[in-house]
Amino acid sequence: MTATPQQAAIEAHELTRRFGSFIAVDRISFDVAAGEVFGFLGANGAGKTTAIRILTGLLSPTSGTARVAGHDVYSESEWIKRRIGYMSQKFSLYEDLTVRENIRLYGGIYDLSKDEVRDRTARMLSRLGLEQSADTQVRSLPLGWRQKLAFSVALLHEPSIVFLDEPTSGVDPITRRQFWELIYEAAAGGTTVFVTTHYMDEAEYCDRISIMVAGRIEALGSPAELRRRFGVESIDELFVQLARPAAAQTS
Repeated sequence: MTATPQQAAIEAHELTRRFGSFIAVDRISFDVAAGEVFGFLGANGAGKTTAIRILTGLLSPTSGTARVAGHDVYSESEWIKRRIGYMSQKFSLYEDLTVRENIRLYGGIYDLSKDEVRDRTARMLSRLGLEQSADTQVRSLPLGWRQKLAFSVALLHEPSIVFLDEPTSGVDPITRRQFWELIYEAAAGGTTVFVTTHYMDEAEYCDRISIMVAGRIEALGSPAELRRRFGVESIDELFVQLARPAAAQTS
C-alpha cells in the first residue's frame, strides 16, 4: 500500500529532533495511508520513542514538517491528541478499577455522552467476551485480556489513528495472534494503526514497515518488498543486518 498526500493519515518530511548536540531523530520522511497497518521498528535508542512523541503531539520537532490526522505537529498538537488513540508499552488502564469503571472513566476523558459510553461499553464487552467480567477489577484479568481491553479502550472515541507501543509485549503467542486480529478489524474499519514491536514475526503482519537506525530510517516498504530489496529471507535477518553496524559503533 502506497500513501499519497491526499490520503495520508500521517505525513512527515525531514522531521528532526535534537537534544543539544545529540540528534535523536535525523531528517526522517514517510507517509502512512488511512487504514494502513504501519510497523515502526528499531532497536532501543534508535529514535522511535522520540518520533512517536512528536507525532502524538507530546514533543515539538526541532525542524522539518509533519501532519497527523490533517493537523500540524507544531501548531495543532491539541487537535492531534483529540484525533488519536494511544496504548503505551506499560499497561495504561487503572488496575484497581473494574472493567466497566475503566471504560466509563476513559469515556469521560474523551468527552463522550452517557449514551455513547453506554452503547460502546456494551459493544466492547460483547466483542471481547467480557460481559461476565464487567464488574471485575482489571488487576484480576489475565495479562492478555488486559492488553486487549486497553487496545479497545484506546479506540473508544473512534480515533482516526491509533498508536500502539509494543502492545503484545509479554503475552503468549496465541494471545498475540488474537490481538492482531483486533488490529486488522480496526484497520478494516478505516483506523490507521501505527505500531512498534520487538517481535520481528509481527512485522510481517504489517502492510508496510520502517526500520530506524541511529535516528534515521534505513528501510521503508512492505515486508515482501524489503526482503527482495535486501536479499534476506526474513525481517528479523534484515533488522540484524541494519542494526549491527550501529551497535558496533556505539560499543
